[in-house]
Amino acid sequence: MRHETANERHYDMLHPREMKFETRKKCLYELKSLGFQTGAGFMAGSPGQTPETIADDFEFMTELQPEMIGIGPFIPARGTPFANKAPGTLEGTLKTIAIARILFPDALIPSTTALGTIAPNGRELGLLSGANVVMPNLTPMKYREAYTLYDNKLISGEEDGAGLNELRKRVEAVGLELYSGRGDFRNWRNDNE
Repeated sequence: MRHETANERHYDMLHPREMKFETRKKCLYELKSLGFQTGAGFMAGSPGQTPETIADDFEFMTELQPEMIGIGPFIPARGTPFANKAPGTLEGTLKTIAIARILFPDALIPSTTALGTIAPNGRELGLLSGANVVMPNLTPMKYREAYTLYDNKLISGEEDGAGLNELRKRVEAVGLELYSGRGDFRNWRNDNE
């Protein structure tokens, strides 16, 4: 569950009035207190984002200490209030991933499909900037149109079960290898200590 932004004014600008900033934060802290592995994160380049709101995000995540941190570029989608806003940039997203890696050396940080949507080698660049997770979409192609978060979402064909070898080749081409363990934080950390 991404926190989306740790700045209350920015949160209010991005969300419907009935959604409350403190409720989102409280949910994350409660999940953490119950022993759940938690995730947080934000969209780089979202409307209204500033260096100060990004600093608030990192301060909040330093307090929360999430096991996973999702940072991907903002991509406008038709039919939304932000359809005509500028997308987040590749450079800005890669810089925030790099900062997250420095601040959270043990966190799982995905190189998102959104990065691959804004640049052909975006996911590989995300991995080289500090991300250490790729999350292939294993949804069968015939069902994917029912789950569209934004326009022109990357559907490379290498994300379905039959294409995992191609994904492996792309990861290995940048000098990395796919880990095929369970994929959760505790399991990954134990296997890499």
